[in-house]
Parts: sequence; structure tokens; C-alpha cells
Amino acid sequence: MTITVADFDERNVRSQRVRSRRALDLVLVVCSSPVWVPTLAIIAAIVVCTSGTPVLFTQERTGKHGKSFTMLKFRSMTHAPNRTSLIPSEDQFTGVGKLLRRSSLDELPQLLNVLRGDMSLVGPRPMLPIQSAELTRQQKVRQQVRPGMTGLAQVRGRNSITWAERIEFDQEWVHNPTLRLYVSILAQTFSAVAEAGGTIGHSADDPIAEPRSSRSPDEL
Repeated sequence: MTITVADFDERNVRSQRVRSRRALDLVLVVCSSPVWVPTLAIIAAIVVCTSGTPVLFTQERTGKHGKSFTMLKFRSMTHAPNRTSLIPSEDQFTGVGKLLRRSSLDELPQLLNVLRGDMSLVGPRPMLPIQSAELTRQQKVRQQVRPGMTGLAQVRGRNSITWAERIEFDQEWVHNPTLRLYVSILAQTFSAVAEAGGTIGHSADDPIAEPRSSRSPDEL
């Protein structure tokens, strides 16, 4: 395959954008640490006092280039052994867990994933392996970038939109990862979190919602 000057220049631009976003991620996370580090500690203490340990829920997710990593969340579910429903019901969440989910504070430990380089502040949400396996070759373009804590799909409906729409928004970000859009998504995220819409459940066409799946509700 012949590599043209235009291809080389495009790769350089993409590489520079990746380095710039990574640097911006680190600056924002480190500078905001006086706020989120104490918040993590307070929430962890509340989880322990109200529902015991473990405080964190860890799970394998698919990251950049399809590489697996361990994603962190605050545990929001009970320890009940009879979780057979694919979509969790209200009674499967702890009292504190419901608040954490609705406020999206259960996702806060993912700032540690950002520091480790597993994730970015902005990007496609990291998928479960069962979801990644259902992606078409064209859709797998979303795996060319680090998954994010928030993204276009999260500010445009989250889980209330269809699976196909979420993938389209992910692809839109991959093809246009500008600084302006990065900042816009972060700003819109605060409004989306305040509205607390689409925080629980998945669209019917999401692979995780298919009856053949035996996943625990904690994995939703």
C-alpha cells in the first residue's frame, strides 16, 4: 500500500490531537483533584456505612484498539444472589445506589481510569465484551480512540436512545474530535447529569438486553 504525503499529514494531525486530548485530560483531572478526591472518600465512606463492602464495582470493558481494561464504579446494587433480570429493577439498588446512579456519581471512580490512561474524559462509553462482539467492521471505528466518561451519546440521550444512535454518535466523535467539541461535551454533561435521564436500563436493540445474555444487572 502506497502512503501519500496527504496520508502522512493526516496521521500527524491525528497523533497531535491524541496527545493534546491526553494532556488536557490530565490537566483537568489533576487540577480538579482537590474537589473529586475528597468526594470519592466521602462517597466511599457512605457506601461502607450503608451497604458494607466492597465499595467499588470492577468490570472488564473494551478500550482503545479493542484492548480490555478494568473499569471502576461505586457499587450501587445489593448483594442479593437471585439477580436473574437483565434490566435491574428498583428494588435491586441500594438506597444510596439509586442516588449515585441518578446523579452519575457512581461513575466518579473512573477519573482513576483516566489517570491510568484507560479512558479519556470525553469519548465513546466503554463497552462490555458482549457488546463489542456485536459491532460491525465499520462500527469498530469507535475503538480507535480511548473510551470516555462522557460523550456525544451521553449528552444526547444516554440509554434512552437506541443502540444504533449511540454508535452513530460515537463515530461522529471519532471523525471530529476537535477541542471545541471536547469542551462542548464536557459543558453539556453537567446539564445531562442534572436532568438524570437515561441513567438506568438499555434500549431493546442493545446486545446486553437480549434474552440469551446471562449477565448480572450490575453489568448494565
